[in-house]
Amino acid sequence: MYLKSLVLNNFKNYELVEIELSSKINCFAGANGVGKTNILDAIHYLSLAKSFFNSIDSVSIRHGEDYFIIKGEIERNGDKDQIHCAFLKQKQKIMKRNGKEYQKLYDHIGRYPVVMISPADSSLITEGSEERRRFMNKIISQYDAVYLDSVLQYNKAVLQRNRLLKDFKAANKIDSDMLAVWDTQLVKYGGYIYDARKKLIDELKPVFQEYYSLISSSKETVRLEYVSHLNEGDFENMLADSLKKDLYLEYTTVGVHKDNLALEMNGFPIKTIGSQGQQKSFLTALKLAKFDYIKRMSGYSPILLLDDIFDKFDAERVEQIIRLVSDSMFGQIFITDTHCDRLQDILSAHNAEYKLFNISNNTVEDIKIY
Repeated sequence: MYLKSLVLNNFKNYELVEIELSSKINCFAGANGVGKTNILDAIHYLSLAKSFFNSIDSVSIRHGEDYFIIKGEIERNGDKDQIHCAFLKQKQKIMKRNGKEYQKLYDHIGRYPVVMISPADSSLITEGSEERRRFMNKIISQYDAVYLDSVLQYNKAVLQRNRLLKDFKAANKIDSDMLAVWDTQLVKYGGYIYDARKKLIDELKPVFQEYYSLISSSKETVRLEYVSHLNEGDFENMLADSLKKDLYLEYTTVGVHKDNLALEMNGFPIKTIGSQGQQKSFLTALKLAKFDYIKRMSGYSPILLLDDIFDKFDAERVEQIIRLVSDSMFGQIFITDTHCDRLQDILSAHNAEYKLFNISNNTVEDIKIY
């Protein structure tokens, strides 16, 4: 599976750009702020119907315009699919495949998997548990449509149950039948989410540790662990046991909406002891493990997006990463960097097939093919 061509119209800093792509490695070079990352984000939109960086679609519209359009032709198993993503201010986002509009956006998710490695990944370490739950959700949703629906239904049930808790506290009276309706929903969907997340992390761990050793030359010991209330016992009993506390606080205190991932190095949270380089190595290994898992579950190599790969990495580690991803097990790869020469030197040394693009003045110029 690979993206053959990309067209951007009023997307971020681009008025109109058309790009013909290599099926292997595509490198975008240019100064900071010229729009290299925007190319990768457009590809993320085509795959997952949303930006990697921002949940508000309107911020992706070029300044002074009312809409953006992203088009791409994707080849998979010999078939060519035309993907169309459009957003107009004050309107709903539209996704089409071969001219047919999706009635539900999430029906598109998982058809064309993608993995992004970006400096913005640092939020997985520095921010709260919601970021790490989102990380798990984005992986599983790319191969399991039932999981995505379960997350949506579970979140609705949590909101409804929380409203009931507030009403019960205000009235000083509990309606057990109404509460049971939403508890049943939480147990049903929460159980599915828990099982999927546990399986994911159990299978990610050894691959993640292997990639970290390759990138860091085994200088540290890293650990990834799934943290969930449901590790401790029966969810239905937990909801019953926590009811008094939930009523007092007016929200549901147990469940998979409180899940977390423990990210550790040498037995301590990497957030507290890891250098910037170690944290970047940790996140890169985690994303490469994500790539492996999605490939195994979906049957397709995801498109791999490497944004600003030299950020906080020395040349040796960058070369090791590019050596890894140049292997035949990886499919199409997109790389951004500020310097053409160092990308060329590394790629040429590994005899990799690639196209090099220069970005300046809101234009993309195809300058070299190897």
